[in-house]
Amino acid sequence: MSSIFTQIISGRLKCYKIYEDDLHFAFLDISPLTLGHTLVVPKKEVDYIFDLSQKQYTDLWNCAKKIAKGIDKSIPCTRISISVVGLEVPHVHIHLVPINSIEDLNFSNKRMKISDEKMMGIRDLIVSKLF
Repeated sequence: MSSIFTQIISGRLKCYKIYEDDLHFAFLDISPLTLGHTLVVPKKEVDYIFDLSQKQYTDLWNCAKKIAKGIDKSIPCTRISISVVGLEVPHVHIHLVPINSIEDLNFSNKRMKISDEKMMGIRDLIVSKLF
């Protein structure tokens, strides 16, 4: 059974896509910790980040850096935080979370519910600021 992220990448499930290249895919988290919370994933389904080859690992982080810079230009925040938890979905993913305090990165916090219209606006803003 393919992961939920593989289903998103293939277009079988809806997402708010931020970026795509031959190896990576980035999209807004549909239950974000903060506005602009984005997931960056390799297209190849690998469960554990340290099982990636050195090249895959480096390429993923380089992609995440590019996306983080676009988020930083789009969402008012103090920092773009990074988290790799890897327990909730068996597909490597990097969380990029705009934060103003350490409490903003607490995954136990209640997740935001954001309208489709607002999610599309956030997506469009970030996409316009990439690269």
